[in-house]
Amino acid sequence: MNHLNLESIDSDGAVRDAAEAVGLDRSDFLKKGALAGGGLVAGGAFFSLLGPAEAAISRRKSKRNDVKILNFALTLEFLEAEFYRLALANNASGANARLQKFTEIVADHEAKHVKFLRGALKSKAVKKPSFDFGAAVTDPAMYAATAQVLEDTGVSAYLGQAANILQGPILTAAGTILTVEARHAAWIRNINVPADLTTDTSDLPSPRTFELPASERTVLRKARPFIKS
Repeated sequence: MNHLNLESIDSDGAVRDAAEAVGLDRSDFLKKGALAGGGLVAGGAFFSLLGPAEAAISRRKSKRNDVKILNFALTLEFLEAEFYRLALANNASGANARLQKFTEIVADHEAKHVKFLRGALKSKAVKKPSFDFGAAVTDPAMYAATAQVLEDTGVSAYLGQAANILQGPILTAAGTILTVEARHAAWIRNINVPADLTTDTSDLPSPRTFELPASERTVLRKARPFIKS
């Protein structure tokens, strides 16, 4: 198995850009390896784990496809719920009261999203993977930067599957989670934006006129480094 480094995980620089927005020097971020915690591996483990959720998602609508989309969503919610649970346990917010309140609220939301999706899928739900977030759930600056990336990814992931859903109630359910995730994304961006507002437009809480959807493969490529087994 090939161990990942931050360069391979964050190939487009999104995490490091977010780190800079909260005051963490890019070179220091690389040295600390915010996302390169022990046990992060490349290869087929993640996709074999998520095969039912990812490989067969199609643009051809069907009830079976809806199940795969829900499992894709559940996997992302597993990841986010565990990320925030560990951040709370490790006091990753440090002395930042605003970040702590965000963590408490969002941790509760993500745990309830998991419960909701598991309830909808019942016996068809995928199993929860094991995760390793490294220093991203212990270092306050790394935590805040990673939270921003994860929330942005969640929004684009839900949006990316909207056109593939057949059943109206499932589309509505996904929409109710999508809107909450969008609020999370704006909230953490508001926390991370410099107080003097000397920031690029891309770092603002609402950076664009239209949100960009992402395919399941794009989303899972970003999430894969966090999967341990």
